[in-house]
Amino acid sequence: MKNSRLVSNIIRGTVAVLLIVGFAVFFGVRLMKIQIVDGSLYLNMSRGETTATQTVKAPRGEIADRNGVSLVKSVASYDVIIEYSFFPSDHAEGNRVIIELARLLEEDGVEWIDSTPISMEAPYEFSEDAGDSELSRLFDRLRLNDYATAENCIDRLIEEYEISSVYTPRERRIIAGVRYMMLIGDFSQKIDYVYARDVSMKTAAKVKELGGSLPGADISQGSKRVYEYGDIFPHGIGYVGPIYKEEYEALSGEGYLISDTLGKSGIEKALESELRGENGEKRITVSYNGQVSETVTSQVKPGNTVRLTIDKDIQSGVQEILSRHIEYLRTGVLTKYDSSTKEYLDFSECCAGAAVVMEVDTGAILAMVSSPGYDINELLESYSSVVEREGQPLYNRATDGLYRPGSVMKTVTAIASLAEGIITSEDTFYCARRYSFLDIIVNCTGSHGSINVVTAIEKSCNIFFYQLVQQLGLDKLLWYQHAMGLGEELELEIGTATGYLACPDTFLELGMDWTVGQLLQAAIGQSEVGVTPLQMCLLANTIATRGERVSPYLVDSVWDFNQENLISSAEPSRETVIDSPDAFEPVIDGMVLAGKNTTSQTYSPGDTEGELLAGFSTDALPMEVAIKTGTPQASNKATQNSTVVGFYPADDPVISFAIVVEGGEYAKYMVRDIVSLCMGYESGVEELSNGRLKSVCVVGEDSG
Repeated sequence: MKNSRLVSNIIRGTVAVLLIVGFAVFFGVRLMKIQIVDGSLYLNMSRGETTATQTVKAPRGEIADRNGVSLVKSVASYDVIIEYSFFPSDHAEGNRVIIELARLLEEDGVEWIDSTPISMEAPYEFSEDAGDSELSRLFDRLRLNDYATAENCIDRLIEEYEISSVYTPRERRIIAGVRYMMLIGDFSQKIDYVYARDVSMKTAAKVKELGGSLPGADISQGSKRVYEYGDIFPHGIGYVGPIYKEEYEALSGEGYLISDTLGKSGIEKALESELRGENGEKRITVSYNGQVSETVTSQVKPGNTVRLTIDKDIQSGVQEILSRHIEYLRTGVLTKYDSSTKEYLDFSECCAGAAVVMEVDTGAILAMVSSPGYDINELLESYSSVVEREGQPLYNRATDGLYRPGSVMKTVTAIASLAEGIITSEDTFYCARRYSFLDIIVNCTGSHGSINVVTAIEKSCNIFFYQLVQQLGLDKLLWYQHAMGLGEELELEIGTATGYLACPDTFLELGMDWTVGQLLQAAIGQSEVGVTPLQMCLLANTIATRGERVSPYLVDSVWDFNQENLISSAEPSRETVIDSPDAFEPVIDGMVLAGKNTTSQTYSPGDTEGELLAGFSTDALPMEVAIKTGTPQASNKATQNSTVVGFYPADDPVISFAIVVEGGEYAKYMVRDIVSLCMGYESGVEELSNGRLKSVCVVGEDSG
């Protein structure tokens, strides 16, 4: 029995040993095959497979008008990039890739990115527009003293990156420039280098085809900004641009890449957080045999679309109306006769103005025009050519231009006096054309006799308001001016100038002496006062609402990228600032009378001029319009401006408006066309053939 068990155990042991030996032989053969027979294959696989992460740029949200019409779009584009993970670490091979890409792009007429502040040709010089901070960064990155020359900088790059002399001097400069751009762009595992933006499909295909021979070179699909109506509301829309190094230091923590674009002005800047979107990521793997696989690891989230309160057609129309009016003044179609000099005034230098149209109930801005304007596309293509044009086209006069309002201010003086009970609508003052105040003698535009506040507004009598403000006082006048939006920060999305009002503090800041006579000038919108056309429009709007002040705004709502889902919408703000509705009625009555005849009563006879005058007259409007004009001295006191504010219809206002013409006249002549445009009426003034309006009017302190 024991022997049989022993034999059985020996058999089991022998089988186990044989199995172990068999497995050992099998795995030994497999191991030998892997290490010896297929060793080179697996070595190549381990060495040849590379993985990198590539950022997928999110399309920027659109900017649309109040009706959803796209003013700014993002369309697909292709950028030539160099990916750090695949780019050769060997300088000689990397330099070859750089110059081969440059040659390819040059063949296709494509410009690559090189903002190195050094000339492209020897003898090398620093760029004329290179600032101190830019040069300081250059010296710092190249570890050179601040007295280094441009030649020293190029030599350092050539030495640092072993740029061979087999290349031509120009090619060496190209490689040096790209190397420097990589350096300041933080070219790294996480940040690709953008070699050229928005290349054609033809160029993109070439780069893709040569990808195997140009390690690191690739095409990244992103989006570019397209300003479809670049000349409509350019000051408000703004534009995007590259992120500068000094900006990147602050933005890198917010997920921005140095290759991203950033809103630089206007709505593009103010609504950056809504428009920018969120970039995605994809993982790219290149195997030993050249096969490429891509896996999306993070989805792109497009930016949101911003709808403005601006109406594209109204904005475009008001721009045309203002530009046409300025052209009429410049070319002599409109002129003004000064009876004191017996000469026509010269408006040939008139080239600028502004206009704002607002929704009375909400404060939504329908149009905001600054003339001269520009086309955003042209600005981005040739910044200097736009900047150098006459009239400072980049200056947003509607929000930042500071003007004396002139007789427009008389509405505030009147409302303040009525609200404070200083006068009633029946009280009168006497105007004999000349008025003496202490040792000051001032004049009026006419001899109006004994008049009440309604007639004083209609006729724009200076002497009525000189006498009125003496009883009102400066402190009360300032309070009402501020309450109605003048000299106030209006917190518009794109920012505005605050302006200043005539008072001792303003004179102190200007280094001037305040005199008691300045009180009289403050009452009629002269003296040292500067308010914006937007503030003037808000003044008119507050009169239209009988003392309720709205908050002007430009952003109507925010939608998802395709404008399918509403994310948020504006909440209009309106508060009572002057709780005396009755104080507004006499002023509005006077403004209605002023609006009944917007043309001069005396003009040379003739059909052409008669038609011209008829085209400007607001009498043809279906309902009454309320306006107040002014002809204040410009701040340089060498010329006069022309201002007008108002609202329509007078009894149930829908829109309010303000217009300023620099160094010109007859801002009121645009009222009929602007009202007709906004309300959908037939236009009043068409393009004119040769003709000249000869208006007989005395030029005085303020003939508004």
